[in-house]
Amino acid sequence: MNKIIRAAVDYNRATLSALFVIFVLGIVSYSFITKEQNPDIPIPWFQVFMVHEGISPEDAERLLIKPMEVQLRSISGVKQMISVANEGQAYVWLEFYADQDHEKALDDIRAAVNNAQAELPGETEEPLIFENNPATQPILAFVLSGNASEKVFTNLAQRVKDELESLPNVLDATISGTREEVLEIIIDPAKLAAYNLTPAEILTTISRNNRLVAAGSLETGEGRFSVKIPGVFENELDVLSLPLKTSSDGVVTIGDLTEVRRTFKDPVRLSRMNGYPAVTIEVSKRIGTNEIETSQMIHEWLDKAQQTAAWPEGIEVTFVWDSADFTREFLETLQNSVMSAILLVAVLVVAVLGIRSATIVGITIPGAFLFGIMMLYLFGYSINIVVMFGLILAVGLLVDGAIVVSEYADRKMLEGLPKKEAYIAAAQRMAWPITSSTLTTLAAFFPLLFWPDIIGEYMSYLPLTLIFVLSGSLIMALVFLPTLGSLMGKPGAADAKTMTDLAADHEMDVGHMHGWTGKYARFLQKLTSKLWKCWAMVGGALATMVIIYGTFIAMGTGTEFFPQGEPDNVRLAIHARGNLSPVEMDRISYEVEQTINDIPGIKNIYSTSGRGLSSSRGADDVISRINVIFDDWQTRRPADDIIAEIREATEVIPGIIVEPLIDGNGPTSGKDIQIRIASEITSEMDMVVEELINYMVTMDSLEDVEDNRPLPNIQWVMEVDRAEASRYGTDLITIGSIIQLVTNGIKVGEYRPDDAEDELDIRVRFPIDERGIEQLDKLLLPTPQGNIPISNFVKRVPKQNINKIRRENSQRIWRIQANVVPGMNVNGEIDNIKAWLDSQNYDQRVEITFDGNTQQQESSETFLVQALAGALFLMALILITQFNSIYRAFLILSAVILSTVGVVLGLILTGSTFGIVMTGVGVIALAGIVVNNNIVLIDTYARLVKSGMSPLIAIVQTGAQRLRPVLLTTVTTVVGLMPMVFQFNISFFPPSVVIGSPTSFIWVGLAQAIVFGLSFATVLTLVLTPVFLALPVHMKTRRALKRADGLLWSQRIGRRLGFRPATMPAE
Repeated sequence: MNKIIRAAVDYNRATLSALFVIFVLGIVSYSFITKEQNPDIPIPWFQVFMVHEGISPEDAERLLIKPMEVQLRSISGVKQMISVANEGQAYVWLEFYADQDHEKALDDIRAAVNNAQAELPGETEEPLIFENNPATQPILAFVLSGNASEKVFTNLAQRVKDELESLPNVLDATISGTREEVLEIIIDPAKLAAYNLTPAEILTTISRNNRLVAAGSLETGEGRFSVKIPGVFENELDVLSLPLKTSSDGVVTIGDLTEVRRTFKDPVRLSRMNGYPAVTIEVSKRIGTNEIETSQMIHEWLDKAQQTAAWPEGIEVTFVWDSADFTREFLETLQNSVMSAILLVAVLVVAVLGIRSATIVGITIPGAFLFGIMMLYLFGYSINIVVMFGLILAVGLLVDGAIVVSEYADRKMLEGLPKKEAYIAAAQRMAWPITSSTLTTLAAFFPLLFWPDIIGEYMSYLPLTLIFVLSGSLIMALVFLPTLGSLMGKPGAADAKTMTDLAADHEMDVGHMHGWTGKYARFLQKLTSKLWKCWAMVGGALATMVIIYGTFIAMGTGTEFFPQGEPDNVRLAIHARGNLSPVEMDRISYEVEQTINDIPGIKNIYSTSGRGLSSSRGADDVISRINVIFDDWQTRRPADDIIAEIREATEVIPGIIVEPLIDGNGPTSGKDIQIRIASEITSEMDMVVEELINYMVTMDSLEDVEDNRPLPNIQWVMEVDRAEASRYGTDLITIGSIIQLVTNGIKVGEYRPDDAEDELDIRVRFPIDERGIEQLDKLLLPTPQGNIPISNFVKRVPKQNINKIRRENSQRIWRIQANVVPGMNVNGEIDNIKAWLDSQNYDQRVEITFDGNTQQQESSETFLVQALAGALFLMALILITQFNSIYRAFLILSAVILSTVGVVLGLILTGSTFGIVMTGVGVIALAGIVVNNNIVLIDTYARLVKSGMSPLIAIVQTGAQRLRPVLLTTVTTVVGLMPMVFQFNISFFPPSVVIGSPTSFIWVGLAQAIVFGLSFATVLTLVLTPVFLALPVHMKTRRALKRADGLLWSQRIGRRLGFRPATMPAE
């Protein structure tokens, strides 16, 4: 290493050229590197989706889900299997362990689905397999809204979709809010009876005349000719002209007895934006493309498209969300944090070491960042939220090495050494301590590579980012900084005599030293002079730790999984019960929208109402979801106040419950408390759910309590007396077909008109006035005996309607969810519920577990504790290797443990909650920082003792020598993180200062942990570490004195007894 450092300084032009290349390549890499919100990692989540039109949830569970589960259970590596049966469809959701091979899992699922397909009903459509790839998830969504017809919306949305998908960065654009077109054939029952025709004849005629008949070819002696029989419908006239009945008097066609019209399917969901009909388009980017560039490309295309004459008048574009905004703001926060850190560090270094040293240190900080970004780009990584997390965390880690070398070189120059030799000596002298410090810092983060499950895949980007950036800081401190210093270095304003007194080649005179260094040296000399003083200091430190930890526990602020900040929107789930039609649901949703429309702070209101809006884990009574988009956070009141006013305004609407839902930040999802109840004994499970719900509703600390049991709705079951039906010469299929004419209609085929991209269904049904519940009893069924009332052998019976059936790991389950009232601690309320459950005597066959955020939090807590233990073990190995001393390694690690007292003290002073993720990672980062100063301090002490200096004198001289660099590195790190602590975002281009931005809150817990922990640890380094070094010296001296005293007593006793050994020394 010494030869490399000298060669770098000697060949300074080559070294500076390499530095220039790093800056250029780093800037270029930053320009071209993929920027996205989430890292592109394979998530082992798959979904098997099955459609069987008209099937009930109970039949879907029995005929679709259970046969599929039998085959899927045999696949190895499945962590969880969740099944949901709905009306007309069912799906099985599979989660594999994170270490499973993605492609093999997909192949195994395909094989299992193929085996299960043979056991599914013949009318079931072919199962579809979907895989969850976060890289292909939508990056933005916008709404087309205005006063226009549904046909105009549908055509415009399709045109926009096609144009966007032609952009090079866009993978897919998905439309929602439009209805599929359909060709409806409306039968007039009276006309059918007049012509003595049956619906079955119409169905058969249409089906048999809409066929593609490949007639083949004809070969003759004079040539070969293909023969074609045109039979596929091309337009509505082809259907209207079909003959149904012929006689000598004429022909009766479909058009004579029916109304044929091209329309839309019955509405299932209806969407609105600020009161106007709306259509939503979600856009996904191609893998590897830049999220910000893709978003900008889409915005520019839409802006140009709206200016053209082809754009329908009155239709507006509103962006509901755009993840590029979030990514862009994070990048700006990162840039501003780095520039702020450089500026603040430079100011401090100027004050202590002078402007030239500040310039040198200021160059190495962006150099380390650009080196790290260059390496990320070269290895094919993207800049995402986790990488940005690592880069911001590195702000507090990478200044130490540069400052230590600069301070040592400054001291050598003040002692009279030339600048070139001073910087070479500084880099060579600090090479091993800085390298060891960097390795121990990386060791603190290395266990995070083994974080299990999906969150571990995400967090693996953090240690990788720090490896690149800290490696860059090491190169900057040991290669480029001494080269720059040898050319432009200049001693600072420190007192030359003090620097000479601190020189390592002679013992300093503590009594004649002045300034803060002299005061500290004399204090340290007195503190380490006596053994009892050392033990008193150790006892005081332990007592302080006990008091601070006890105070924090007594305060009961608890823990949180991930910090939650100011949201920019809130989703309202509208709960209502009853057999409501989509139109009725939309009417209720519109009333809520109008009620909250004038609340200050609301910018846009986007709603979707209809069936199937409930989440897979939530209650089934959600009839509408309203996305309320707030004004800019800088111009409005807090979101909590707006949400409270929304609750108050909607409480007066009868028959509904309006539940605000705020998307969690980070890996959190769903409500604060999620409880899973599973059992094969449905009655016992229902009793537990009922009693637990009743208890939770009485808890004032909880709100929005819900469960996902079936709603008290009814369904009409048409019970067929098959024996009676057979007497009339009919059967179940014929009865079912005539009933379908009253409900959704009978699909008799498809056709593709010239102006449509997809095939349109052809459906036959009764007129609107012939479709109702009473009509089911009045149906006439054609039989060999004539038209017979269906009520002769069919009975209409009301039964409870089960909207959805949920299963987990082949077992039926219920779920209970609730939010905690703002200001209350989630973990405390979970403990209260667990205590209540422990007091109940429930059947042991009923399994009650807390999952969701609680499960993730417990898993993360366990891992982070293990990660800290693993980090300490790796650090110990590095330290023992460096110092060849278990005691000195223990001494440094004890400083790491005691530094957590500062973290807890910071939580007490600020009234903050311990964040499992952010504060936990901050503690791990703190461990890496704390060891740096201790390593350099103990390394200096070991060198002084090795040179022959008395240990106690070496302790004082080490403390005095390291006082300035220790304080300088601590203050620069603390000051560099202060903008994060106080949520300051200082923008330089253009100049502005933003306080409390929605993205800044995430880093507060992390920055506070480092600031308070490092500040407390600095006191430990300057006071307690010297005490720990003095303890073995005093104890060794005491043991030596005891042995000497024992020798004197034995000599005296020997003399009195008359023994005088020749080897006995004289008294």
